Amino acid sequence: MVYIAVGLAGVVGALLRYYIGLAVHAGWDVPFPLGTLVVNGIGCFALGWLTAAPYARRIPEMVRQSIGTGLIGSFTTFSAFSVETVELLQAQRWGAAIGYVLVSLWGGLLLAWIGMRVGSFKVR
Repeated sequence: MVYIAVGLAGVVGALLRYYIGLAVHAGWDVPFPLGTLVVNGIGCFALGWLTAAPYARRIPEMVRQSIGTGLIGSFTTFSAFSVETVELLQAQRWGAAIGYVLVSLWGGLLLAWIGMRVGSFKVR
């Protein structure tokens, strides 16, 4: 049953990624992969939150796996990040490529940390 739940959540995550990417690129007419940067940042925050939130532990394991592995896993994309970085390098857009890698790495770590901090916040 968990396979079906992860698969269905994966479909939702992939579609969300696609539509958010379209929306971001509709308002961004620069050859920079902002759509991937945005969805990966959202995914880092969301997975950090899901990992640390004490009340998320009360969610059944199958649902947490579906959200973490299925939805967030298919929503974010390391492969697109890698290919887009190589494309920037091939186009000799060195500054954009280096900036993309640094913002993706440090921004992702920061957003995961913030997500974990927000998730571990205790409501009184």
